[in-house]
Amino acid sequence: MRIVFAGTPEFAVPSLRAAAQRGEVVAVYTQPDRPAGRGRGLAASPVKLEAIARGIPVLQPETLRRRASQDALRALAPDLMIVVAYGLILPQAVLDIPRFGCWNVHASLLPRWRGAAPIQRAIQAGDTETGVCLMQMEAGLDTGPVLLEQRTPIAATETGGQLHDRLAELGAQVLGDGLGLLRAGIRPVPRPQPEDGASYAHKLDKAEARLDWNRQAQELARTVRAFNPWPVAEATVAGERLRIHGAVALPLAHDAAPGTLLVAGRDGIDIACGEGALRLRVVQREGGRAITAADWLNARRDLASAR
Repeated sequence: MRIVFAGTPEFAVPSLRAAAQRGEVVAVYTQPDRPAGRGRGLAASPVKLEAIARGIPVLQPETLRRRASQDALRALAPDLMIVVAYGLILPQAVLDIPRFGCWNVHASLLPRWRGAAPIQRAIQAGDTETGVCLMQMEAGLDTGPVLLEQRTPIAATETGGQLHDRLAELGAQVLGDGLGLLRAGIRPVPRPQPEDGASYAHKLDKAEARLDWNRQAQELARTVRAFNPWPVAEATVAGERLRIHGAVALPLAHDAAPGTLLVAGRDGIDIACGEGALRLRVVQREGGRAITAADWLNARRDLASAR
């Protein structure tokens, strides 16, 4: 089976490995190299690095809307195109090229959380369950019928990074199951997505990382988890701007104004919220590294009265 794989970030790498184990990956499509790091030099995507290590040809068109790009794909004579977090829109002309169409590995239980950031939005919204869908692609954004899915609970302390890694592996497993069926001559039965329950996972914006103490502590704690490791929540605490890597919500009744430092100790720094309090456990000063709340307090002798 001739497979063309399209993906860009680390999330897609386990799926590329699964595809390579179950068919002949004749080419890998990934986004063009982008500036990265302090030197802003061009950096290859994780998928490109994996493809090079496996000796798979790599193509990096700026768009797939041009005739030349479509002709190049058609010349590969793919049986199937697998798309995992590629980052480019596939027009209908591209979807029609592979013999079995295009499959997409998506990190949510569709139609819940279509769009760019389903992992983080699921945590932020307080979902207790998520999963991965193998979807037959169509022209709409994540609207195609679902072929296979796997569900998994979201742990109460799980961060965006931890859930990302789990779903990347689960996605590879679901993809492998689908490819195994196809190789056996069994095409997975497409299940149309229901009309109800659709939601859109907007791309993460660094401006969202600023914590608003007027909100509920539970909501802020979920945001801290969802935005770890990127873009990382941040807030002003005792007059200092901090990045918040770890925090928990406390069902604490108080009359303090939102943003007030209530108490600080070895267990954390309790900040008054619109409802409840947020206990900061791991913070980062500007230009520094992530440290425990206790270490931060040791550097803030002026807060002795709050201990």
